[in-house]
Amino acid sequence: MLKQSRPSDLREANEYGIVGALASITPSDVLRVLKRQWPVIAAAVAGCVFLAGLFLITASPKFTSSMTILIDTRKTQLFQTQQVLGEMSLDTSGVESQAEILRSDTIGLKVIRDLKLVEDPEFVDSSTGFVGTVLGFLISKEPSSREMQERIALENLQRNLQAKRVGLTYAIEVSYTSLSAAKAARIANAIGDAYLVGEMDSRYQATVRASSWLQDRMAELREQASKAESQVQQFKAANNIIDTARGSIGEQQLGDVNTQLSSARASTAEAKARLDRIQSITRQGEGIPDGTVADALRNEVITRLRAQYLDLSAKEADWSSRYGRNHAAAVNLRNQMAEMRNNIRSELSRIADSYKSEYEIAQAREQSLQESFNALVSQNNVTSQAQIKLRDLESSASSLRNLYDNFLQRSMEAVQQQTFPVSEARIISPASEPLRKSSPKSLLILAGALMGGALLGGAAAFMREQIDNVFREPNEVERATGIECLGILPRVEPIPSDLAQPADPAKRLMRTDQGIAHHVVAAPFSRFTETLRNVKVAIDLAGLRLSTRVIGVASALPQEGKTTVAGNLANLLAGSKHRVLLIDADLRNPALTRALVPEAQAGLVEVLQSRVSEQDVIWIDPITGLHVLPAVVPGRISHTSDLISSDEMARLLGRLREKYDRIVLDLPPILPVVDVKAASHLIDGFVFVTAWGRTQKQVVLDALSEVELLPGKAIGAVLNGAGQGVLRRLEASEGRYYGDYHQGYGYRGPQA
Repeated sequence: MLKQSRPSDLREANEYGIVGALASITPSDVLRVLKRQWPVIAAAVAGCVFLAGLFLITASPKFTSSMTILIDTRKTQLFQTQQVLGEMSLDTSGVESQAEILRSDTIGLKVIRDLKLVEDPEFVDSSTGFVGTVLGFLISKEPSSREMQERIALENLQRNLQAKRVGLTYAIEVSYTSLSAAKAARIANAIGDAYLVGEMDSRYQATVRASSWLQDRMAELREQASKAESQVQQFKAANNIIDTARGSIGEQQLGDVNTQLSSARASTAEAKARLDRIQSITRQGEGIPDGTVADALRNEVITRLRAQYLDLSAKEADWSSRYGRNHAAAVNLRNQMAEMRNNIRSELSRIADSYKSEYEIAQAREQSLQESFNALVSQNNVTSQAQIKLRDLESSASSLRNLYDNFLQRSMEAVQQQTFPVSEARIISPASEPLRKSSPKSLLILAGALMGGALLGGAAAFMREQIDNVFREPNEVERATGIECLGILPRVEPIPSDLAQPADPAKRLMRTDQGIAHHVVAAPFSRFTETLRNVKVAIDLAGLRLSTRVIGVASALPQEGKTTVAGNLANLLAGSKHRVLLIDADLRNPALTRALVPEAQAGLVEVLQSRVSEQDVIWIDPITGLHVLPAVVPGRISHTSDLISSDEMARLLGRLREKYDRIVLDLPPILPVVDVKAASHLIDGFVFVTAWGRTQKQVVLDALSEVELLPGKAIGAVLNGAGQGVLRRLEASEGRYYGDYHQGYGYRGPQA
């Protein structure tokens, strides 16, 4: 009901309202907006579904047939040779390149010519469809040439052709869409065949071109190789260079002499070593060579003599020890030993002479070989320059001959490949006639239409909410103004009464048929009446904290229904056994007086001017007992704000407070005139009325800014003039229980 914390001035109201209005939208707010604007959403969905259905009815069905080509990386090795046309490494870009070849103009034109598609209206007739028919009727076209027809057919073919890689494999799926299932399969297979034929033909043509170039190049290389070899032979003859199995003769001789010289040097060194050794033994004097020397000399004579000498030496020592050194036998043995030493020295001298002779012979042989080697070296130095040039000529001739042999081998391979072209691609899944259409997809289009319509309708609903910028829910009023919204009043019509009685001016009794102002009386259980009861309860609760005898009913603009609210609120209060006075305080436009007391001749203006007493101009409602103080304005009054805020008005309200429990003032609108601002200090509380779905939020905030005391004295606000269907949607947005409640206790008619 009445809020405990309410802004007391304009700055607080704006901070409370505008910041709250810009707060983040919660899912519940979105749901309420969608439920509130469901006709817009339903219209958008219905429109999209209608267009989708119209499209499905008018669109021609299309069929898609697919085939699969595998780019096989395994090569057919019939000939163990290298391909003339280099193989492309198959990676992602390689497979995509093959897919692009399938979509190329070359493949497309070949299929068009093979299948004679230029004679098919589906490919060359550009006036198909509604738009094409209209354009063909408006624009006259000359007959196209054959080439132009092929280009048009190619564009139509490529528009319906798809070639894409299957996942991460080396397979390419080729799909074609046509108005005929058989034609789609035929064209898809024709594209695959054209691709395979094109691949083999490209390889064959490349091989033919390579073979032709190889033949020309081989002839040049053969002539160059023969000429180079002839130059080599001529150079050898001119420089007397003879080759053998081990090289040239000069090199062979030099090698042989070098080997012999090395051997001679070794022999000389060996002879010199033997001679030096025998000479050192000879220089030992009287002694005999030891066993090591004897073994080294390997001379039988010296060995035998040394053995005999050792035997004699042993006997001499034995006999000398037995018989003494001067014994004849011992002396005889020593003489024999001396003779043995002389023989050994003689043999050593003979051996030394032999070793010397061998050494001299070895020296002579080494010197002879050295002279021969020097002569050969000198001779080879002369031919060194010729050998360098010869090697250059031989290298050039060998390179040309090897190059010629390689080209000859490649030429033979190319000839073999011309008779056996191999393609890497093969068809693993040929196209067949599809069993069902591929487009248009009815379920998908209808689902898309439903989703698109829902999205479009939702966007339109939120756009409508934002563009309107008006109040439609109580919480919007509370967030924007900080004033509690006490309810939404439905739009009502006058209910005719069968017991209507005319007014009695003599007794100042109003007529019983007061139209819309008596709606709370004619329909006490209506939604309108129930909402005003909520306003009454709010007034009663506010009276517990402060005086609320004088209640002003105001609005920001004219035509927002404040007069209807004021009249019905006063009748509702009067029906509760309260003494209630309804004052028409709108001196600029006294609509309340025209509606309830058109017979009045005097009223509030005359009372404020002290020309009559208020008791003489108050009228009474015979049904509810409501007292009404009309405002009779014969002409336009410029100082209405002075009248309504005057001391006479304050004294009048003071007197009326003593007689009535509630005084309801139908105030003028706030923005057009300043009357409410001028008289706001005389009023205890305000009921603010704003038109549902019509008054801009900023207008309401501007009105509250005009009257500084109004936000602090506001009892509550009501939204007026909502349609019954709108209210039902609002109730549905609050939840099923809320709608069920009003369905059971809501308005059922005048007699409910």
